[in-house]
Amino acid sequence: MNKFIVEEGLVLPLDRANVDTDFIIPKQFLKSIKRTGFGVNLFDEHRYLDKGLPDADNSQRPLNPDFVLNQSRYQSAKILLARDNFGCGSSREHAPWALEDYGFRAILAPSFADIFFNNCFKNGLLPIVLDKAIISALFAEVAANEGFQLQVDLQRQVITKPDGSSIPFSVDEFRKHCLLNGLDDIGLTLEDADSITAFEQQWRKAAPWYFTTSTATTT
Repeated sequence: MNKFIVEEGLVLPLDRANVDTDFIIPKQFLKSIKRTGFGVNLFDEHRYLDKGLPDADNSQRPLNPDFVLNQSRYQSAKILLARDNFGCGSSREHAPWALEDYGFRAILAPSFADIFFNNCFKNGLLPIVLDKAIISALFAEVAANEGFQLQVDLQRQVITKPDGSSIPFSVDEFRKHCLLNGLDDIGLTLEDADSITAFEQQWRKAAPWYFTTSTATTT
């Protein structure tokens, strides 16, 4: 999992509440358990003018010019600005996979669906909860200033605006530790690899019969 320490980039405004996980990555693309390759189908039903199909050549599909993700001023955005209850709906982990694979590193919103919120931290995304008034003010600033960027500093837990002013945010210490060090659940387990190996070796000595392969046959 990629570390998140300080990220700076363009802000893309998705001015819509209750964006569910099917909006983020439609169900027909949930055919892989790999974490990569989903970015081209992010927001598929709104991003393209035709119906998205698995394994299609997305480079040849007609883009929806009215959808914010396709507007030239927001290309290569790394920070997603959203409204209430972002990530609601089903618990598919493909939703944060698609957002991260596209290039987003942080999501700012007044509230998130719980399962999506937790899945973000496990996949290198930083979801930040901010007051509704702050989110609304950021939407206005993004609209008024082309090329609007933010810097998100996880270590200091502060968002810095172009004018130098800052917005503090809260994050759970354990989740912060995991993001700063690029640790997903597997990475956390591997931190204790030496202890796990030592325990297995002791257990083999204490109960060798558990590790004996049976050669018995039936007639």
